[in-house]
Amino acid sequence: MIAKRVLILMIALCFSATLAAAASEIQASDYSNAGHWLALPVVVDKKVDVFYLYPTAWKKVAANESNICEIDNPTMLIGSKAAFGRQATAFETVGNMYAPYYRQADLSPVDREKVIGGIPTLDATAAFDYYIRHYNNGRPFILAGHSQGSNVLSNLLAGYMKEHPEVQARMVAAYIVGYSVTAAYLAANPHLKFAEGPDDTGVIVSYNTESPDVAVGTNQVLLPGGIAINPITWTRDETLAAASENAGSIMPAGGVLVPVEHYADARVDKAKGVVICSTVDAEQLKTGFVKGVFHSYDYLFYYYNLRENAANRIEKFLNK
Repeated sequence: MIAKRVLILMIALCFSATLAAAASEIQASDYSNAGHWLALPVVVDKKVDVFYLYPTAWKKVAANESNICEIDNPTMLIGSKAAFGRQATAFETVGNMYAPYYRQADLSPVDREKVIGGIPTLDATAAFDYYIRHYNNGRPFILAGHSQGSNVLSNLLAGYMKEHPEVQARMVAAYIVGYSVTAAYLAANPHLKFAEGPDDTGVIVSYNTESPDVAVGTNQVLLPGGIAINPITWTRDETLAAASENAGSIMPAGGVLVPVEHYADARVDKAKGVVICSTVDAEQLKTGFVKGVFHSYDYLFYYYNLRENAANRIEKFLNK
């Protein structure tokens, strides 16, 4: 009788522990809540959607603060809106814009890749899945991100797209800007391919921008073995594209962003895995990184080139 009671007690304890573990599992944010979306289209009037993830828009202020912010963190909400205005708007003329809020990693946590692969990727994947099931209605789509947003999108491409090839088949392109897409990553994910030129579809497009004099190993945003494409010619060779070929940049002036012609040139440096911009004075730009690391300007330097290329790839995709 005692043995039976002990057995029942052990089963009850195990069941309670299981329930406690399940309750403690981190859940994705609820994307049926419209308040968890930075951007949803008022009118769906374009044939293609754009799903955008903003870069790091929050930094913790106390050492004992979590490395992950909440979905309604005020600083992140403000920063994400600003990022949307200077980046995602490059695509607003070509697609219906969808952009979720997602819980973010701090700018410099320990083991950053592991942290970003946790809650930020969990949220973004849940948001994308909700978008596919409730908003997309079978339309082709573009993925676009920058920095941490691109890091998260690379995880989504490696995971969600591998599990949902029928969804990947509708992907026009993934603009993984400001984050290194490496040969090792592509080898580990054979369902993905990097763009070879301006016209191919279903591909990853990626680059990081820096000045010619940035020393190897000092660009904090790069991963070893990165691949880059020229954001003016959309080719991967090392031929220089002059600033005169640039479709147009947008740069801050008097507190607003204004169009600037013939500002930034572009040349792929395969050894460094970056795009070199030599026409911009690194002394004049505040970047928050090592001088000459133009991470904050990856979109701004080539803003209208991104818009033109997205429109071109959409045309090619729809005409297949």
